[in-house]
Amino acid sequence: RFFIIKESFLLYYAESEKKSFESNKYFNIHPKGVIPLGGCIVEPKDEPNMPYAIKISHEDFHGNIVLAAESEFEQAQWLEMLQESGKVTWKNAQLGEAMIESLEAQGLQLAKEKQEYLDKLMEETEELCLQREQKEELERLNQVLEAEKHQFEEVVRELRLEQEQIRRELELTARSLKGVEEEKKELRSLTQSLQKTLEELSLEKQQMLEMLEENESQLPPSTSPSKEQSPIWGLHCSLRQIEEKMQQLLEEKLLAEKRMKENEERSRALEEEREFYSSQSQALQNSLSELTAEKQQTERDLKAEVKVRMDLEKRLREAEEALQSLEQGLNSLDRNKEKEEKMKADVSNLRKFFEECIRNAELEAKMPVIMKNSVYIHKAA
Repeated sequence: RFFIIKESFLLYYAESEKKSFESNKYFNIHPKGVIPLGGCIVEPKDEPNMPYAIKISHEDFHGNIVLAAESEFEQAQWLEMLQESGKVTWKNAQLGEAMIESLEAQGLQLAKEKQEYLDKLMEETEELCLQREQKEELERLNQVLEAEKHQFEEVVRELRLEQEQIRRELELTARSLKGVEEEKKELRSLTQSLQKTLEELSLEKQQMLEMLEENESQLPPSTSPSKEQSPIWGLHCSLRQIEEKMQQLLEEKLLAEKRMKENEERSRALEEEREFYSSQSQALQNSLSELTAEKQQTERDLKAEVKVRMDLEKRLREAEEALQSLEQGLNSLDRNKEKEEKMKADVSNLRKFFEECIRNAELEAKMPVIMKNSVYIHKAA
């Protein structure tokens, strides 16, 4: 007989089938007989005139089936093959097919999950690119704010210098005003003394005129003394001196009044200049206070934006690390429970990160325009 093992069955033919099988490499589907090997006991057997015998037995068989190989090596090969084929029963075959279907389903599920993870990774990568662009925009705004801060500092420094210059000019104006006031007081006292002197001279002139009239009335007309010896002549000389002195005092008084008027005009001009410098100094002080407040507000906003940017960078780094870990876990062939737990944690972190981003975007979208403009007014400035 010529035997062929096909899965869990032993097919036997006539011996002439061997040549046809070796030439065509196809076996005939119509054998002389079929022996089911499932559950069979296959063992070597010592038979007379059969040195390399093999016994196949089963509780459902009527008797035993004895075969023989041509050599000890072939006997060992056939024993091994028959014993292995005997393990393939119908139940095991059904179980194997179920396991294959289960494995295929698991493979499809894993492929589907991998595709979902890849799609999610692509979406998250796009979100990360957007976050990275926002980070670059924040850095650019940070640079702009730094430049504005330097400009504010330069303006504040210039205003401080201008305020110092105005303060020095105010001090100079105040000293000039003080000197004008002192000169004004001196001129007023001088005018008063000149007025008093004029009054005294007027009184003395009046007395001299009265004395001159009395002397003229008492002098007899026939007498004609010399001019040098006449008392009238002396009175006339004293009167002329008094008039000259009064004229001189009047000129001095007019000069003092003129100087006093000039000082008043100068004092008025200095007062106006002082008021102008005071108003300008007050305006500069207000502007300096506003710029200082704006600088402080800008610094606070800048610190807040830097803090937000640092938090965002930290969250971005965590999200990138979770993405890398998740990608490595997806590309890894061997998986265990610990890796799956880590992948779930990475997915949870990424989900939390993007949910927070979406929540912030929704809050910003729902914020009224006026409130939004009030919040971002420094950026508009």
